[in-house]
Amino acid sequence: MAGATKDGERRRLAALRRERVPGRDRAKDAESLELGALEVAYAEGLGPGDWVAAYESLASEPPTQSLVAALTARGIRVMVPVTLPDWDLDWREAGDERLLGRDAVADARVVFLPAQAVDRGGTRLGRGKGCYDRALARTAARTVALVHPWEVLDEVLPVEPHDRPVDAALTAQHGVVRLSG
Repeated sequence: MAGATKDGERRRLAALRRERVPGRDRAKDAESLELGALEVAYAEGLGPGDWVAAYESLASEPPTQSLVAALTARGIRVMVPVTLPDWDLDWREAGDERLLGRDAVADARVVFLPAQAVDRGGTRLGRGKGCYDRALARTAARTVALVHPWEVLDEVLPVEPHDRPVDAALTAQHGVVRLSG
C-alpha cells in the first residue's frame, strides 16, 4: 500500500463494502459484536454507571444496535455522537436527545468507533472529516474500532500527524483484535 492516498483507500474500501456487505448475515454479525463488546467491557472492569461511547451504525457499517442494547441492559451508560456543523462531535446518551457536550467523551472508559479499516499498527481510516480524531483528543479511553472482518489490514494505512491510533479492532468474525499502536 506504499504511496496509497487516504482518499484512494477510502474509495477502494467503500467498493469492497458495497460488494461484500449485502451478503453478510447482519443478525449474526450483531450478536458477535455484542459479545465482543461485552468482552471488552468485562476486561475493562466496567459496571453500572460507567460510561462508554459508541455510535448508531449505518447500513454499510458493522451493526451496533445490539451492542448498545447489551451494554445499557447491564447498567453501562452509552453515549452516541451528534455531528456538529464544524465536523466536531457532541454526545447524547443513547435513547435521550439531550446533548451532553463535546467534552462528555472524557467520561468514557471505552470508545467503540467506526472505521473503514484499521491496520495492525492501530492506524484507523475514517470517513475523512476528522470528527473522531478531534473527539479522541479529549479522552484517555480504550479505543476499539468496529470493522468488517476484511477491514483489519496487514498493509500499513496512510497516516497524518493528526490521526489518533486505536487500541483494538472488533469484528464479527475475529472478535477483539489487539493492535500494536
